[in-house]
Amino acid sequence: MDLALALTATQKGAVLLGISGIAAPIAGYLFHRSAAAWSSFGQGPFAINSEVLPSPRGAPAPLDPAMQAAEVRQMLEAKSARRQQRGEPALDVEAEAERLLAAGKAKPRGEEAIDAELRAEVRQLVDARNERRMREGRQPLDVVAETERQLADFVGSS
Repeated sequence: MDLALALTATQKGAVLLGISGIAAPIAGYLFHRSAAAWSSFGQGPFAINSEVLPSPRGAPAPLDPAMQAAEVRQMLEAKSARRQQRGEPALDVEAEAERLLAAGKAKPRGEEAIDAELRAEVRQLVDARNERRMREGRQPLDVVAETERQLADFVGSS
């Protein structure tokens, strides 16, 4: 304690630099050695990212109508069982399944889902983007090609 009080400011600074000069390389070496352990942190058989997830882009996988109908019936049977447990009347599973499956067939998918209103709205957005680009002094986009590209991105992501 007396030694720390007896040192001048310059000597205290030199001691601080000396300690930092020794401690910093040791700390850096230890951090470097522990990097391998940190790279495997969160991995293993129970990690969430261990499964390969499907790509969000691209066309959706085709649906098997028989499998879809079986899953719908199974879901409706479970819903009917829960209703019966609560004392409510049971569902007519077959009629409800037919209604849901018919509604799913009527809904267009892919290119058919793009109606004129959606195409016009995307074109308005592309026009607005072009106006902004021209105000910034940048080259305008090809409106038709950019509209089609954005619609293709939209259809691929849904």
